Amino acid sequence: MAIAPRSFLYTLDPKTSVATITINRPERLNALTFDVYAELRDTFRALDTEPNVRAILITGAGRGFCSGGDVEDIIGALFGRGP
Repeated sequence: MAIAPRSFLYTLDPKTSVATITINRPERLNALTFDVYAELRDTFRALDTEPNVRAILITGAGRGFCSGGDVEDIIGALFGRGP
């Protein structure tokens, strides 16, 4: 299976069967956006049936693991919606 993420980095260590997902938005403390959420969901679904993956490690680039939801992307989008 080929995983080619746009929102994070992905590696698979064939010796240990550990997949590593690195959220790669250090300038935003790796805050999550709707696009990142969707891509992570799809990746986890794909990895669930991948026989070469026995564990998944999630980490963040830079000084923070993940600051949560990106305020500009998520909260801003919600303010733009009607009631």
